[in-house]
Amino acid sequence: MEKIKKAVLETIRICKDKDLLKEYLESKEKEVVDIMMALFDQEEVFDTYVKSERKEAAREATKKMAIELLKTGKCSINDIRGIAPQLYEEDIIEIEQEFMQQV
Repeated sequence: MEKIKKAVLETIRICKDKDLLKEYLESKEKEVVDIMMALFDQEEVFDTYVKSERKEAAREATKKMAIELLKTGKCSINDIRGIAPQLYEEDIIEIEQEFMQQV
């Protein structure tokens, strides 16, 4: 976070040096820094959310693939543990239960 604040302050300094919004930045520098920091915080939260959603989508796709492999007899539930280490034990149990319902 300190690096981001440093970058924000440097950006403000450059703008003032180039006479871009100089008067405004001189009178409202603290507010501008606070707003910019809040925006970076929001971006970080959003990035974390997107990564989490992608990971969840990948897990769901892997679970569907595992069920298809079980249906075709290409592997066993124990094989799934080995070929899909990103799945949690709860996922394996869910896959097994769903597969057993379809049999």
